Amino acid sequence: MQVYLDNNATTMTDPLVVEAMMPYFSELYGNPNSLHKFGTSSHPAISTAIDQVYKALNASDADDIVFTSCATESNNWVLKSIYLDHIVNGEKNHIITTEVEHPSILATCRWLEEECDVKVTYLPVNEQGVVEAHTVKSFVTDKTALVTIMWASNETGAIFPIAEIGEVCKEKGVLFHSDAVQAVGKIPVDLQATHIDFISFSAHKFHGPKGVGGLFIRNSQALSPFFHGGEHMGGRRSGTLNVPFIVGIGKAMELATTDMDAKMTSISKKRDRLEDAILKLSDTFVVGDRVNRTPNTILISIRGVEGESMLWDLNNEQIGASTGSACASEDLEANTVMLAIGADNELAHTGIRLSLSRFTTDAEIDYTISHFEKAVKRLRTISSSYAVQQPTKGGEVQECELH
Repeated sequence: MQVYLDNNATTMTDPLVVEAMMPYFSELYGNPNSLHKFGTSSHPAISTAIDQVYKALNASDADDIVFTSCATESNNWVLKSIYLDHIVNGEKNHIITTEVEHPSILATCRWLEEECDVKVTYLPVNEQGVVEAHTVKSFVTDKTALVTIMWASNETGAIFPIAEIGEVCKEKGVLFHSDAVQAVGKIPVDLQATHIDFISFSAHKFHGPKGVGGLFIRNSQALSPFFHGGEHMGGRRSGTLNVPFIVGIGKAMELATTDMDAKMTSISKKRDRLEDAILKLSDTFVVGDRVNRTPNTILISIRGVEGESMLWDLNNEQIGASTGSACASEDLEANTVMLAIGADNELAHTGIRLSLSRFTTDAEIDYTISHFEKAVKRLRTISSSYAVQQPTKGGEVQECELH
């Protein structure tokens, strides 16, 4: 059996989404900006996709939703355009974010610090791995141009108090952006009930295709374009529209948000059963409470077991998992959230992220429980028994455990 439990990195494209996309590759393939029927024949499908996304997010007609290549593009667009619009050409010089954001936020903020002399505040998180609204409020000044805080953590699934932070930003007159890539399509996102200026999202996180995402812009407010060269997307983003992928994100959004409560309940029951079984093992703990967490995510730490070794064992049993963000996994470093909440370095290196989807089955959970327990026992046995002799500085020999 193969079990995929890395759905926070990417998801399988729903077959219904693939079916909806197929005609726009080789049948209705015209450029939608062309005036002939080959181009205009795709207009109804694009309009349908736009309506599906607006409805799913409860955006208003006064708002803009621009299709991008992914949330990383959307995040870069917001941060760099805020710099151009409100710092270079304004009187502000400060951005607020958190220590645990996605690399597309953190790397851009560091670039703005180093190359553009922007002041960036990286807020700490509490023991649940989230930033509290009062903490945000205490760091906002009259020089703050933007607050950018994720809606839900890609590593822990912890849901941030976005509504409360939005009220702080509204009170202070500061623009508010959220990387909502782990929230959209997984939990309810109501943009009329939340004061927020921009959100970023990607289709491949909720069973849509890779290579398409979006940026929500409240009240169609001004934001310097990231791409230039045409009047596509109302002049917001130049480039020929990727019709099949736009169709795909619309269909995926509709499928993800239809009967969402039932989907969330089903996924969370499987997650909780898996989590309960793993927590029966000694010296294990999960970051974040279940209520304030996306229904599909577990970040679990296992004392005495290195995360990379555990991933290797699980992979050998055809189980796909991760230690955190796939966009920062090449170096297999310590889990950033674990370090941010104050976990010791050993525990930070043992975090395993298991993320389910609506396609995860009970049989796959049973299989994972069985092999997860076996892997932990095997690795702990190796860790406790495999000792080597190493000389100390004084030349004496001492026992040293390998982990």
